[in-house]
Amino acid sequence: MAITALIVALLPLSMAWISKDASRYRKLVWIGVFLTFDLIVFGAFTRLTDSGLGCPDWPGCYGLANPFLAHAEIRAAEALQPTGPVTMVKAWIEMIHRYLAMAIGILIVAMMAVAWRRWTKTRQPGYAPGYPTFLFFFVCLQGAFGAWTVTLKLQPVIVTMHLLLGMGLLALLTWFGGRQDQLLRPATAAGPAVPRARLAGVRKLALVSGLVLLVQLFLGGWVSTNYATLACTEFPLCAGKLVPEMDFEHGFHLWRELGKTAAGHYLPFSALTAIHWVHRNFAFVVVLVLGWTVARAWPIPALRPVARGLAAALALQALTGVATIYLNYPLTIAVLHNAGAAALVLLLTMLNYRAKFFNDAPAAH
Repeated sequence: MAITALIVALLPLSMAWISKDASRYRKLVWIGVFLTFDLIVFGAFTRLTDSGLGCPDWPGCYGLANPFLAHAEIRAAEALQPTGPVTMVKAWIEMIHRYLAMAIGILIVAMMAVAWRRWTKTRQPGYAPGYPTFLFFFVCLQGAFGAWTVTLKLQPVIVTMHLLLGMGLLALLTWFGGRQDQLLRPATAAGPAVPRARLAGVRKLALVSGLVLLVQLFLGGWVSTNYATLACTEFPLCAGKLVPEMDFEHGFHLWRELGKTAAGHYLPFSALTAIHWVHRNFAFVVVLVLGWTVARAWPIPALRPVARGLAAALALQALTGVATIYLNYPLTIAVLHNAGAAALVLLLTMLNYRAKFFNDAPAAH
């Protein structure tokens, strides 16, 4: 497993090493951002194709390094349950997800090692080792939740936390990348003068938007991990009503098995309806808050490119959310909806960082 992950990581490590970028370290960080975004999207594909238990143990597949070696065990499980969680295709999907996750872990170890080595020799601010060391422990925590996702048989709260930690890792790496960018850029190059109060206002809105988005990410993850996407097949109505019959108590009881209540009974459909309905309606809050943040950031030239991207991602996210209902949950649309959520996290983190940087820079006075 480790050798396979190292081979996967060699390509991005080589890209950073041979880069003509002014800072190879900066390049390494942004490659980490790119791969983490890809991992989140592929993780969504893994979940949506029911491949989370494609290999029912961890970290290997039936104790072996890859599905080729576990061919006999996988075929035996597939013969017992042809439509079950273990098939050769699902095993490969799950293991590719694990290989990519381990490769990102290796990249973060490389960031930490380079930072400690350069900091010891040069004391340059760009190599301060505190942040990459924190990233290392964070990715270890994420890996632990990845293991529990399998060993606890897709327990919804564990899978949802695994998703949120993945989004958190993307945000942390994006912030780190922004910091590396600005260390290469003089503070006086921050752009045309913008009143500090306007930048501070945008940053406060961006922080509030981040909290609102975090709640929606949890609700979206809770919909996905409980398979509640098609609990409502109309929009804006649900079961022909604005407020359908809903069971919030069972729907939002966190510690329970997949598809079961805390007492071990089958989860009623009204609980799935509650899960779906809350996520759908909180989306209006997300659109309003993030939309207002975009409107406030757009007039500021230094923030306009990110605001433009955030507006596009927000519009696409709303469209794919509605399309998921009307098109009966096609896999491509559902994966794009997850990718849109990751894009919102990335862009909102960039907006937060840039508002902070330009607010602190001399040109912002």
